[in-house]
Amino acid sequence: MRIMLELAKNYGQGPLSMSAISKKQDVSVKYLEQLIIPLKKANLISSVRGPKGGQMLSKSPANINVWDVLNILESKFTIVDCIDNETVCDKLEGCPIRPVWRKAFNSIKRIFKKTSLEDLLNSPENI
Repeated sequence: MRIMLELAKNYGQGPLSMSAISKKQDVSVKYLEQLIIPLKKANLISSVRGPKGGQMLSKSPANINVWDVLNILESKFTIVDCIDNETVCDKLEGCPIRPVWRKAFNSIKRIFKKTSLEDLLNSPENI
């Protein structure tokens, strides 16, 4: 998420080099390279080659929501395993808490979908 926010801050100003992102976010270039691949495949980031090249958002920060990013970068994103995988628990039938977990997860997901990178940058906590 920090990579995406760094690119969002720089949106419209050209690409950022991996070393610049690495320094600003205190993340190794090697780790950044691993994160960039799925973000590029999902068309959230594009690369520019050459001496002034680097990474940049493929679309406006207002058009990328937190869910888009989490869904790509997190291999599994849920509160409890039984929401996504019914085989992990043999007590699903009649389970009184599972609907609550599902409702909580859906609420979180709704918030993440409503929150764009631009919203995060404009948050009062970021001033």
